[in-house]
Amino acid sequence: MKCIYSDGLRVDYSGPLRITKGEDVNVFVREDLIPGDIKNDLEVALFHNDCGDMRKIADSVTRRFGAHACVHE
Repeated sequence: MKCIYSDGLRVDYSGPLRITKGEDVNVFVREDLIPGDIKNDLEVALFHNDCGDMRKIADSVTRRFGAHACVHE
């Protein structure tokens, strides 16, 4: 699922999770390293095809990991 917002935020959840917004935000989380609570929220948003929920999840992820993170190991 990909969501693109008018302020430039992009969320791509196609296994791994990638969140970008210009040079301000660049977060990558490998699928098997996505925390359980976030993974559950992602699955619900995916099921409902809800970009509003995806934005909330992106905010939560950037609060948890920071605006620049690569979680792959």
